[in-house]
Amino acid sequence: MSLLTARNLGIRFGGLQALKGFHLSMAEGELLGVIGPNGAGKTTFFNLLTGVYDPTEGDLSVGGTDVVPLKPFQICRLGVARTFQNIRLFGELTVEENVLAALQPKLKSSLWAAALRTKFYREEEATLRAEARKWLELFGLDKECDETAKNLSYGDQRRLEIVRALATRPRLLLLDEPAAGMNATEKKALVALIRQVHKDYHLAILLIEHDMNVVMNLCPHLVVLDYGEIIAEGTPDEVRKNPKVIEAYLGTME
Repeated sequence: MSLLTARNLGIRFGGLQALKGFHLSMAEGELLGVIGPNGAGKTTFFNLLTGVYDPTEGDLSVGGTDVVPLKPFQICRLGVARTFQNIRLFGELTVEENVLAALQPKLKSSLWAAALRTKFYREEEATLRAEARKWLELFGLDKECDETAKNLSYGDQRRLEIVRALATRPRLLLLDEPAAGMNATEKKALVALIRQVHKDYHLAILLIEHDMNVVMNLCPHLVVLDYGEIIAEGTPDEVRKNPKVIEAYLGTME
């Protein structure tokens, strides 16, 4: 059984058909790239998959469970986590507190126990802080754990967003243009990080990215969208040579 399945998926905003006849199947541990021009429907698909939008047609499931009627937090519990085009960290919180926010669903203590800071709550909180520190250490952010998130470098903010998503222990990680705004050095570090995450945690990763060097070096299989429809699928080499892709997308990048 596929981890992620989309069949004839579509959504309309008034007179605009933002996604039409979209189909996709991903296995556990697969790494897949989605590319296409701005407005092609890439982020719209992520928003459908994470419960931000409801499709007007088609089916969408994760691990065999229909996600269409579910709320975003319920989809997260199925093992789906995401990052965003525009970084959405809690800027005024510390680096550690951003990761702790992702770990909160693990708390078993009641609201009253938290308010009264009972012994059980304090023990739970200490356990979560240790776990947050472990995640930050794994990705080289432990020295910044007490730093306010908005004060991190752009590259480290992107990294922290990925760490926060990983702390939810997903089966499927959605990365929406993670290299946006990065310089060449930061992009190289990002590629290494995604490879490390994919290898170490055997996650399925679905990547939207405009930087062709990033996506084609990372992803063994690509899906290309244009005007809400799939125009090509295949290996990076097959996609790179596809006339429809060259006309709709790659040809405009020269």
